[in-house]
Amino acid sequence: MSSPALPPEILRAAVAHLAPLLPVLTELGDRFAAGGHELALVGGPVRDAFLARTSGDLDFTTSASPEETEAILADWGDAHWDMGREFGTIGARKGADTVEVTTYRADAYDGTTRKPVVAFGDNLQDDLVRRDFTVNAMALRLPDLDLVDPYGGVIDLAARRLRTPSAPEVSFSDDPLRMMRAARFVAQLGLVPAPEVLTAMTEAAGTLQIVSAERIRDELVKLVLGEDPVAGLRVLVDTGLADQMLPELPALRLEIDEHHRHKDVYEHSLTVLEQAIDLEGVPGPGSDEQDHPVPRPDLVLRLAALLHDIGKPRTRRFEDKGGVSFHHHDVVGAKLAAKRLKALRFDKATTQSVARLVELHLRFHGYGDGQWSDSAVRRYVTDAGPHLQRLHRLTRADCTTRNQRKATRLRRAYDDLEVRIDELLEQEELGKVRPDLDGNEIAEVLGIAPGPVLGEAYRHLLQVRLDEGPLDKQEAARRLRTWWAARD
Repeated sequence: MSSPALPPEILRAAVAHLAPLLPVLTELGDRFAAGGHELALVGGPVRDAFLARTSGDLDFTTSASPEETEAILADWGDAHWDMGREFGTIGARKGADTVEVTTYRADAYDGTTRKPVVAFGDNLQDDLVRRDFTVNAMALRLPDLDLVDPYGGVIDLAARRLRTPSAPEVSFSDDPLRMMRAARFVAQLGLVPAPEVLTAMTEAAGTLQIVSAERIRDELVKLVLGEDPVAGLRVLVDTGLADQMLPELPALRLEIDEHHRHKDVYEHSLTVLEQAIDLEGVPGPGSDEQDHPVPRPDLVLRLAALLHDIGKPRTRRFEDKGGVSFHHHDVVGAKLAAKRLKALRFDKATTQSVARLVELHLRFHGYGDGQWSDSAVRRYVTDAGPHLQRLHRLTRADCTTRNQRKATRLRRAYDDLEVRIDELLEQEELGKVRPDLDGNEIAEVLGIAPGPVLGEAYRHLLQVRLDEGPLDKQEAARRLRTWWAARD
């Protein structure tokens, strides 16, 4: 079924966007047709062509069996593989082009483990109806490039509307992860879920529990790295999906009563995320204009901005005089962030980096009027370690006050701190701060063997280095002996 109402110039524009791919599309289409099989480009590549976006995927669907597909791709490509044979998918590569071809599907999910129960179909329209959203249920028949859009995906794209080819409750029952994918398309593509889609997501939110943490993590990452992650996150929270996979986020919607006023932590966190994104790729004061130490998009910075205040619900205290405090919410939040990211199966490096930034996000404000000693600057840089540039941006983004005088004062204070850091970095190479004596020299001065005591001595000299800056070796040895004598 084609789309007769579609103006031809729209289809021509989409095909023109696919121009670099036309040779491989035509060649594969001809090869499958010669074997008596149908072949169509499907899903994301078609959708992105209508959006004038470049897709990194080349996904095809075919009437050929996996065995027939494999024979054709083996003859066409430089290499081919069949890791997805169980689901009807064969992959191949020719030069710079990588393709995946899947036999028409009519599968369903078993409702418990989320593993597809594979059943191959015999026509393109039935294959398209099982896909997640109408904007992904479009295909281009090859080699003739005829559009097949039985569920109005092009119209929905034009309206920026997100609908499902089948009833949304059926689609989400097939695979609950599609609900998170809806929120991801809000963040990535600026689509708006139709009312019936939002209703189905809200009613089925609890079924997300049967989806693996790894699949949920992957969708969350794509959402957070989207153009407008805040819009996608709002969908997760408003539908109750966040309660299932990131409950710390909706928990930020703390009740605010007339006697204990404090800023809306949920809205503040989303604003901090937006402001952090604005600072991605932006050089700091004194930096070379071409120096963009935090690229766009940066997953660690965005997660840290989103999660930086998740310790507040656990630490909120109402004070006797009507105030509200959140003492140590940075430390509590770091532990909560690490626990949540581990549960979502994030890698160790990402988990540790995000938790460290959450732990450090208040450090700047601990120095009050901004009169930073050299010792304080050294500790700030050393504690931040490889995350200094991210910490700069997180700290700046965390200022959401409407008081322009206060905002200006904080901005200038941080400008001054960055200048101080740059000066000390240049003078002392703070990124490589070490004690003035290495482990072997410490052992020789004290006459001790490697072990816990040597580590204690090393840490003492490191603190001296941070407090006072570089010392010559003779003075460092004298300080070490003094410490050793006092220790005994």
